Amino acid sequence: MNHMPSAERAFSLPAFLRIIRTDNLLMMAFAQLMTAYFLVGETLSGIPALLDPSIYLLITSTVLIAAAGYLINDYYDVKIDYINKPDEVIIGKGMRRRVVMFLHTFLNIAGIGLACLVSLKVGVTHFGAAFILWLYSNTLKRLPFVGNLAVATLTGLAIWMVGFYFGQSRLLVLTYAVFAFFINLIREIIKDIEDREGDRKHGCKTLPIVLGFRATKNIIFVIAAVFVCSILIVAYKVDETLLYVYFGFIGMLFIYFMSLIYQADRKAHFTRLSLLSKILMLTGVLSMAFL
Repeated sequence: MNHMPSAERAFSLPAFLRIIRTDNLLMMAFAQLMTAYFLVGETLSGIPALLDPSIYLLITSTVLIAAAGYLINDYYDVKIDYINKPDEVIIGKGMRRRVVMFLHTFLNIAGIGLACLVSLKVGVTHFGAAFILWLYSNTLKRLPFVGNLAVATLTGLAIWMVGFYFGQSRLLVLTYAVFAFFINLIREIIKDIEDREGDRKHGCKTLPIVLGFRATKNIIFVIAAVFVCSILIVAYKVDETLLYVYFGFIGMLFIYFMSLIYQADRKAHFTRLSLLSKILMLTGVLSMAFL
């Protein structure tokens, strides 16, 4: 006797919260709030940045567009995810594909609309970010390095936009935008190493597939060296003693992080490294309080 398969759910809130990576979105919102409070401080008119409604529109817009990006990324990656992480696949189980597409479109429209309320320049920038996230999911992530660079740039841009809009403390904000860019660039490459089995079977040309495992790790080390030099240069220009001390502490964490990358050779190792990169990012964001 044949049994009918269980009905696919049109929408599930827990599934939705998982697919939009709520923890990552909260981290992004927290980073922008910290940037506004500790690095910007006041608007050009002397009002505390956190009392300006525009900062909350900007943060909400960023979160909505990032959430839409996660939705479309999982939409395109269903087949790959069934190989790399079959227990975590949501689309087709917890949510219907057409619902995911509707939510992706709705969140993008809402996010761009809120950005336009902040300013036309912010609106245009966030429209570009939404387009790049779609292009990343559709094409760029299957190319070597280009997709990694796109996501890392958008992450740094999320912090940079706060200083850009308020026109304050741009060098300090740039320091943290650079920090976010490099940490996320390394994290994206680590995720490619972690997911190389499914990516290879579906024709993706990510760095680990094109260059191999060891060569990709060497690229991470080169990026790490550039990252350390960039942070030192910007920190020197900012010339804040506490910033040197805190970045020295982060530097020791980073050296430990890179030693783990050197030793890593299994998927579980790279999964842990991806989590550790989030902790490094959070540590960097918290350092804003020392300024």
